[in-house]
Amino acid sequence: MENHDRVTHHSLHYAGHRSNQLDKRKYADGADVCIVGAGAAGGVLAFELAKAGLKVVVIEAGPFWNPQTDFASDELATRNLAWQDTRIVAGDNPLSMGHNNSGRGVGGGTVHFTGVFLRFHESDFMTHTVDGVGEDWPIRYEDLAPYYDKIEKDIAVSGPDHFPWGSFNGPYPYPVREPISANSQLFREACEKLGYDSVVAPLAILSAPFDGRPPCINRGFCNQGCMPNAKYSGLIHHIPKAIEHGAEILSDCMVTLLETDGSKITSVVFRHGDTTYRQTAQVFILAGFVVETPRLLLHSATPHFPNGLANSSGWVGKAIMPHSSQDVYGILSDEVRIYKGTPVLALTQHFYETDQKRGFARGYTLSAHGSRPVAIATGIASQRMDGKMLWGKELREAMLDYNQYARITLVGEVLPNPANDVTLTNEKDEYGIPRAKVTFTYGENDRKLIAHAIDQMNELIHAMGGKPAHVVDDTAHLMGGCRMGNDPRSSVVNSFGQSHDIPNLYLAGASIFVTSSGSNPTNTVMALAARTADHIVSSFKQQTL
Repeated sequence: MENHDRVTHHSLHYAGHRSNQLDKRKYADGADVCIVGAGAAGGVLAFELAKAGLKVVVIEAGPFWNPQTDFASDELATRNLAWQDTRIVAGDNPLSMGHNNSGRGVGGGTVHFTGVFLRFHESDFMTHTVDGVGEDWPIRYEDLAPYYDKIEKDIAVSGPDHFPWGSFNGPYPYPVREPISANSQLFREACEKLGYDSVVAPLAILSAPFDGRPPCINRGFCNQGCMPNAKYSGLIHHIPKAIEHGAEILSDCMVTLLETDGSKITSVVFRHGDTTYRQTAQVFILAGFVVETPRLLLHSATPHFPNGLANSSGWVGKAIMPHSSQDVYGILSDEVRIYKGTPVLALTQHFYETDQKRGFARGYTLSAHGSRPVAIATGIASQRMDGKMLWGKELREAMLDYNQYARITLVGEVLPNPANDVTLTNEKDEYGIPRAKVTFTYGENDRKLIAHAIDQMNELIHAMGGKPAHVVDDTAHLMGGCRMGNDPRSSVVNSFGQSHDIPNLYLAGASIFVTSSGSNPTNTVMALAARTADHIVSSFKQQTL
């Protein structure tokens, strides 16, 4: 543990030093690269660019967490890990914002994600060519394969010796974590009964010691922040390593505006407490959340860019895509105790690719998914697919079955639709920035996919020996809004995340996704960030920026 203790102390000491002496920051008079957002993408970029010798400043709106003092084995205490600022939601299926799709603080959403670490499939990058729906990406699986390899090795992803779907079939750098939970074991046995392949899930959670960090001990509080640091997050891995290479991390600093000279970005304006600062750089990267990135671009409109920065195409904020993420809870006669172990320890992608006999395009992943009491009670009380609301005695009696519940969760592909978007409202927040309006409605294909998945989840519950009890309506993993493409008329950035309109502006993270896939997005977010970092380093070496 010596190495880990040293890195964590270094990081937190640096953050405290910064908060007291922000006016004396190292690169105040100009950095090579300024990154806005220290989440999954921002952490990778900070490390890779600083390691290459560039002067890097990362500006993060939230705190620099200390896992040992700021995290707790408590569902309510950890809600502050998410971006909880007010957003206006609209559409036929308004999204539930907050903990299930965003992070706030160094590490971003990786601080409280489940650690599921899947690759996209070949078909995910070419859905229009393969299935006639969505849009093709300007890259293919082969373009990201070496970066998937790199990221999985760099953070020691644990996974099965053989993964039976997609182009990558294993093995992973570290073996799977065992034993798996009862919920996951029952799920795998049910899959076998129904003739589906299943695997122990690939996870960004250690199954053996790595880089001074301990293996997982199955506390199961992954969504509340991993106190032992067995689960990957940018907070404990990429950001401390970036600091060791000279990167500067400005936490608790809210970026409020991008300034331009009419052709390029010249600085970002940010607030720390009641004081406003500016950061100049040669290159700027927005690595924030799917809502905050379009919001900042639209808010930073100028006479040269009247519709918002990087928005000559009109696509900034458009075609956002969550994953459909419905849950089916079943009651079994024996105790399952779904609070035990890492939340997701088994999954199947049996229904991942298009099968025309199903009546819809694309597909989904199903996971055995553990949960805590507050999360279950909240879901079955107010997010039910049957439209009923459980309360009082009815809810209490439902929760008495807590130890008998099994849970299966959908990660379903949602097709891009420009009507699903992020726009600005007339209402402003405490920084004077217009609040975001997030509009979302499922399409017909999305609804058919969800219905099919719920039928399969019900069958799996029966195969477990249980009876379906509750279906919870939910979404997760928000993506899109600033999609990549080769045509500047129909996309915001190129395949490296570089703005078509403003050459020294890059976007990173899930906002540049073209389609959503049926896989958790974090691995792809980080692989794309590593690819962008290589491009930026090469451009600096060639002095083309």
